[in-house]
Amino acid sequence: MRRLLLPVLLAGLAAGIAAAPTAHSDDVGEAARAGQWQLDALRLPEAWRSSRGEGVLVAVLDTGVNGHHPDLAGAVVQGPDLTGAGRGLWGPHGTAMASLIAGRGHGDGHRGGVLGVAPAARVLSVRVTLENGDPLRQKHHSGWGDALARGIRYAADRGADVISMSLGGGSGAWEGSASEEEAVQYAIGKGAVLVASSGNDGAAGNRKNFPAAYPGVIAVGAVDRRMKVAGFSNRQDYLSVVAPGAEIVTADGDDSYVVGDGTSSAAAMVAGVAALIRSAHPDLSPYHVRMAIELGTRRRPEDGYSPAYGHGVVDAPLALREAGRLDVPVPGAARPGPYFGDGPAPGSRMPVVAGMLLLVVVMSARVVVRHRGREGDST
Repeated sequence: MRRLLLPVLLAGLAAGIAAAPTAHSDDVGEAARAGQWQLDALRLPEAWRSSRGEGVLVAVLDTGVNGHHPDLAGAVVQGPDLTGAGRGLWGPHGTAMASLIAGRGHGDGHRGGVLGVAPAARVLSVRVTLENGDPLRQKHHSGWGDALARGIRYAADRGADVISMSLGGGSGAWEGSASEEEAVQYAIGKGAVLVASSGNDGAAGNRKNFPAAYPGVIAVGAVDRRMKVAGFSNRQDYLSVVAPGAEIVTADGDDSYVVGDGTSSAAAMVAGVAALIRSAHPDLSPYHVRMAIELGTRRRPEDGYSPAYGHGVVDAPLALREAGRLDVPVPGAARPGPYFGDGPAPGSRMPVVAGMLLLVVVMSARVVVRHRGREGDST
């Protein structure tokens, strides 16, 4: 996530929200809330009539989450630091992503601060990388290379319903790794929905980004306030959907607020939508959750799909509606395998299912020959 820090919080939010030492003041908290344009763009007030993420655990694999931020009080379960860096348990980027997923606001009636997409969900924080500016990112500690793979397995083993990964290649690996892909399969096989950011070099190299490119992961790009794909958002044929990712107000690691651009924020929001679905339909398979999110989009491309928009702009109430349609038990329904969990009900969507399963087979057949250091909050 590209961050913009300003010395003071301006009354007009067009230039962004500032990180400020007076984050607990009512004025700053209310201004932060006023800057959350995505609440209306995702139609969250309508979605919250059906689900607020109750009973759902979302694992945030990132730089760690500050559970003492006023907007995250009582929402965070601290997991391990798998980097071995000894930097404490939280960082600004991870805190920002957690606030977009499960922020609860603060103050009188929780009218101030950041509200997440699923404000009743809980967050499991697992540190798998460090902040961009941390000099230790340039050093490869023992076991750090597999931190993401180990984090995915850790989250799955502890019952995470959704695993959010707002991280990716950056200046490091763009080829992925066998251990990460196996961990993705393992987590989906245990029923977890995996979401990742598509990457922020869409205007430059537009490279394939992992973990977003692993089969079965919901890869998310970013749109701006006009619902147009942001210039930095990666465009790839594995892109699933797009969500707000420009001028996004988030909690910051030092109990203040920050505005930033990036597919990181977009992915965190889609992880929140997955949490809403999982709360309302706890028995829905990872495949069906993904299908509900993709079918429940608006501003869909004219031909149904594009590498820029994926299946379209995420819409929370539409995704919940599609999840309700898919949540129909079918005795003896086929099981397509570990990537997608339980198979779909027979019907008009079977050709789509068959095509996606074929895509999984083709993508899974590649041989990973190299694995460099994992970048963290580059997206």
